Amino acid sequence: MAQLTDAVSKKAKSWLTDIFDADTKNEIEELFTNNPAELEDRFYKDLEFGTGGMRGVMGVGTNRINKYTLGKNTQGLSNYLKRQYPDQQVKVVIAYDCRHNSKTLAKVVADVFSANGIKVFLFSDLRPTPELSFAVRYLNCQCGIVLTASHNPPEYNGYKVYWEDGGQIVPPQDGEIINEINSLDFSDIRFNVDENLIEYIDQEVDEAFINESVVNGSFDANGKDDFKIVFTSLHGTSITAIPETLKKAGFNNVVIVKEQAEPNGDFPTVKSPNPEEPEALAMATKLAEETGADMVVGTDPDCDRLGIAVRDNEGKMTLLNGNQTMIVMTRFLLDKWKDAGKIKGKEFIGSTIVSTPMLAKMAADYSVEYKEGLTGFKWIAKMIMDFPELNFIGGGEESFGYMVGDFVRDKDAVTATLLACEIACDAKANGSSFYNELLKSYVDYGLFKEDLISLVKKGKAGAEEIKQMLVNMRENPIESIDGSKVIKVEDYQASTSKNMNTGALTTMEIPKSNVLIYYTEDGTKIAARPSGTEPKIKFYFSVQADLEKVSDFQTVSTSLQNKIDRIKKEMNL
Repeated sequence: MAQLTDAVSKKAKSWLTDIFDADTKNEIEELFTNNPAELEDRFYKDLEFGTGGMRGVMGVGTNRINKYTLGKNTQGLSNYLKRQYPDQQVKVVIAYDCRHNSKTLAKVVADVFSANGIKVFLFSDLRPTPELSFAVRYLNCQCGIVLTASHNPPEYNGYKVYWEDGGQIVPPQDGEIINEINSLDFSDIRFNVDENLIEYIDQEVDEAFINESVVNGSFDANGKDDFKIVFTSLHGTSITAIPETLKKAGFNNVVIVKEQAEPNGDFPTVKSPNPEEPEALAMATKLAEETGADMVVGTDPDCDRLGIAVRDNEGKMTLLNGNQTMIVMTRFLLDKWKDAGKIKGKEFIGSTIVSTPMLAKMAADYSVEYKEGLTGFKWIAKMIMDFPELNFIGGGEESFGYMVGDFVRDKDAVTATLLACEIACDAKANGSSFYNELLKSYVDYGLFKEDLISLVKKGKAGAEEIKQMLVNMRENPIESIDGSKVIKVEDYQASTSKNMNTGALTTMEIPKSNVLIYYTEDGTKIAARPSGTEPKIKFYFSVQADLEKVSDFQTVSTSLQNKIDRIKKEMNL
């Protein structure tokens, strides 16, 4: 039987004191007796409150999501809020998704805020994450919390923090909050609820959010009566908002995948409730084929990511990746802004360092600024905050997220779903299609083909392995990729960009992150980064070639995919 380290044993025994409830203490006693290996995993480290919040497996222990780890977060956040806003009634709004314990944990968080004299608006039932972002500003709150683990497996939950602008917290604020949380003991948590400070919210905020989604995502497309959509919420929160939003925008021909419409934290019909995975949309795609639908839309459990399938030029239902969806959405918005005479030199689109390079070329073509940040929509929200003189048109990232306008300051599958349907419907009415609009962009800007590999490395050993992989890549930099010389390496941990021809180093003015990106002479781009929310290391591939005409697409696309496959083999991935 595995032996506990002294440090873990001491830490676990501290949870047997009267600070903790009887059920917690009983479970720890049982683990001491019968499963020391599991006890080691639960206490060998503290589950970190990271730069956007906390996500992890639920259960007892410091390395788990539970009422005490979330209570400590909330106590630290309460202390910080009261210092930042000393002369006013601090207000927070809390939402939660369909996961096990989300409702219970949301109430715990509300209790701790109220015990610290903070006014709480608590959604009465599950709601989409983008609605929480919207509600922060709608209710004039200083802070927002959503209990969610997005598309992680059922055993996970999480805690994301938003600030008064509606975006997730960013530096230096995140570090200040982390320091406040880390300075506390579990005995410092105030659990003595003040129910007078907790107000339940629902319909008023729902209606305001959906109305704004329709205003921002609707473009009066023709032919809505002849356009059929299959929609799946993948057992998540989007069922509370997307059907109503589509209906208000005039889409009445929407077929919902009934087997996946009921919110359920076990996600019983899918291996993973992640629209990035083709299997997640298999049931919806099958229904689309049976009903002759034009389009499939599926969202993740907290309704911030969307995956779509559309008919290709042969009429076959085809899944698009996040980059492809983002390309079509962004160009459509740019066209609409241009047609309306709204592009005047003070507009921008935003994306991330691991997303398709095509967006930069597109922005230049439309004479708008292109801004690029680290992975995560909090950086796009920060762009909006940092450049108030500029108008944000839209933006997204490769991981199936998109944001239309700035009324929500996070990826928003509600408005993005409506936008995708408007584009596809409008294209069909004009003798084109969503798919064909993508191919037109490839002809205009080059065929950019992207791919992603995620290597899962669980537990303590997995974390060390991921760490070592990045160390090895830094100590032994790649010199060529598929026969093309590496000409630039960006190391976001060191904040340096190195010209591999001259050896010159340039400092990058962007927050530090454990990311490496290689660029080659032939336009290939490869990025490596550990996931911030899952036990994974991700490798992103982008290759490109000219596309002279739409009819050449399949040939050029196949050639580029062969290139990606060679690169993966070369890198032993």
